[in-house]
Amino acid sequence: MMKRLVTFQCNSKIARRLWGHISPTALQGLNELTSEYLLSIASGDLLLLDGRWYVTHNGLLGLARRNRCAGISTHPVTGFCDPQSRRWTFEATAYKTKACRGFVGYGDADPSNVSPLVHGAEMRVAETRAVNRALRKAYGIGICSVEEIGTVPNTGEKLPPQNTNTNGNGYGAGPKVRDRLCQLIRQHQLDPELVKAYAVDFCGTKTLREATREQVENFVQQLADWAEKDRNALLCQLNSYARPKQEVVA
Repeated sequence: MMKRLVTFQCNSKIARRLWGHISPTALQGLNELTSEYLLSIASGDLLLLDGRWYVTHNGLLGLARRNRCAGISTHPVTGFCDPQSRRWTFEATAYKTKACRGFVGYGDADPSNVSPLVHGAEMRVAETRAVNRALRKAYGIGICSVEEIGTVPNTGEKLPPQNTNTNGNGYGAGPKVRDRLCQLIRQHQLDPELVKAYAVDFCGTKTLREATREQVENFVQQLADWAEKDRNALLCQLNSYARPKQEVVA
């Protein structure tokens, strides 16, 4: 009971820091998700989009691990797959115990129901969606997973145009790159640690300090474009850099 209380307190604090005001209904839902499943926002288990909670693939795998899930099997449903059209359907079965008959879930993906930013990865998206649905059935998760939904339009304010004039250090005459990055994080309510992890991966360096100015500028520009065009897909990408958890294997 104490662990659940502490987890909820941490969740509510982080939620307010990331998304600002949280409605009483959303807080009640967060309390139930914390108490029932011990899902953690800090670990990337939950996202709040348009006032509604969504569980993540990371959160579902963590839940399965904590409950000693016996395994997950997946395979494509060939009758509903068309590789030339990048249309894929997968079936996943989650086994809570070795004697369990399994909980089945299906997931489909094609260019029409995934973000343009992940076009070409429809097969992996379909498999992830199938696994998510199987795990949600197995553990009674009533909320949708963020990987199952399509794009969500971003209604945030647009950034002011960046001044292209340069000063002595080669950065824009307006805000410096670092300042613009901080502005993006605040405007779009992004997790700074996940953004940093993504930046390191994007730049291909061990630390952000080792990245060149051009690499960082390119990253900030991509982050800005992604946040403007498809914030939901960006959140999914950032969530993939959350604290890793051991995956359940068959």
